[in-house]
Amino acid sequence: MRRSYPGTEFCVDIVVKGRKTEVPERFRKHVAEKLNPERIQKLDAKVISLDVEVSKEHNPRQADRSDRVEITLRSRGPVIRAEAAAADPYAALDLAQDKLEARLRKQHDKRYTRRGNGRLSAAEVADVVPGVAELNVNGEPFKEEKADEIPTTRIGSLEVQGEGPLIVREKTHSAAPMSLDQALYEMELVGHDFYLFVDSDTKMPSVVYRRHGYDYGVIHLNSDQASSSGEPGAGAGGALGG
Repeated sequence: MRRSYPGTEFCVDIVVKGRKTEVPERFRKHVAEKLNPERIQKLDAKVISLDVEVSKEHNPRQADRSDRVEITLRSRGPVIRAEAAAADPYAALDLAQDKLEARLRKQHDKRYTRRGNGRLSAAEVADVVPGVAELNVNGEPFKEEKADEIPTTRIGSLEVQGEGPLIVREKTHSAAPMSLDQALYEMELVGHDFYLFVDSDTKMPSVVYRRHGYDYGVIHLNSDQASSSGEPGAGAGGALGG
């Protein structure tokens, strides 16, 4: 059934069908009168069709919920469904219609809010909300600190001002020079992906590390070569991935 309204271009298809049950013509007419598309259009102007499916539960123990009505609204937006069960199809239709309209109102309000109606711009917040510019990101009163009032914490050989995110843990290990084979053995023994040692052949600080599969890599640090290159901060940072 297709309904249109005089003086408007609005029309919508209303399809009523039964699942394992016959739908009386009287109920079909009631659906067309009850589901007023013009009223629904105010909440969703893009509605195309309304599908109403009626089913019946023949279990006597569920006599108070024997008739079920499911309404499916199709539009150019998301599909919206609502269903309800009652002792007769007319009551189930009323309940399903209430659920459908409640969901339509919720979606309509969400679209209305998303468009920005009634919302403040960032530049207007300070004028409308008193003292908002005096709060920090945690919602606490903002207190401007002078440079000499910022606490300084010493962590190892570093100095950290304020509550910086820097976390440093400093350790010192005694290390006897060992061969590369022994370093590989020690790495496997402790179950780590790398092992720092002093190479007994080169006398250099070195690190052996696990690569893909069963391959290993080794890095040697030559402090004399780094100092002679004249490049400040020269090191092997990030080289473990090579």
